[in-house]
Amino acid sequence: MNQEIQAYNDSQNAEDKKICDILSVEINDFLQEAESKIWHRHPVWFLDGNPVAGYSKLKDSVRLLFWSGQSFEESGLQNEGSFKAAEARYTSPDQINIDDLKRWLDKARNIQWDYKNIVKRKGLLIRLK
Repeated sequence: MNQEIQAYNDSQNAEDKKICDILSVEINDFLQEAESKIWHRHPVWFLDGNPVAGYSKLKDSVRLLFWSGQSFEESGLQNEGSFKAAEARYTSPDQINIDDLKRWLDKARNIQWDYKNIVKRKGLLIRLK
């Protein structure tokens, strides 16, 4: 595992660390081809330089974010922001449904909007896959 991501996970309280550890292991296992790093202070996984999945500690939960998640058409994900991102929030590791997570990660690999070039395109998102 990426040492920066492990340090991020280790910095959380016990319950949130369990959530972060599950998410990082599952994302790493499923998206083995992805580059992982701390980006804007949070763990994020990239495919060909494009952010596809990540998580962050919020005040009351851990948020799992998929940059193209609104296109997944999944009832377990809530829209986030004004672009194509969608999220799931967890307050307990028991809330993580591994089958859902793997399905979402498969969609993250196969459904992507071009966030890598969003600044160059002045906020215009173009679908890659």
